[in-house]
Amino acid sequence: MRLFEGTPLDRPPTCETCGELEEQCVCPPPEKVWAPPEKQTARLAVEKRKKGKVVTVVRGLKEEESDLPELLTKLKSTCGAGGTLKDDIIELQGNHLDRVRGLLSDIGYRLKG
Repeated sequence: MRLFEGTPLDRPPTCETCGELEEQCVCPPPEKVWAPPEKQTARLAVEKRKKGKVVTVVRGLKEEESDLPELLTKLKSTCGAGGTLKDDIIELQGNHLDRVRGLLSDIGYRLKG
């Protein structure tokens, strides 16, 4: 619901590209532009969680600069392990530091840890 919806001051939202109403706009959605991996630094670590579980953690990559869900999928398939994405942090189950380091360096990320 818009602030002035239903009043004479109401201005329906319009498309920034063509100027049509958003309901009538046929413009394709804008594509996201990712920062190149060479300009991003991934921080790698192995952490121990409760009950002795070991987790490989990738920090330092921002979601607005890189496609983290796609990167998580690549890492999970490479390591053959489960994982999740929490607040721009990729977590993989198990100690897969060497495999993660190899994949990220092949893609072109700078690494620390």
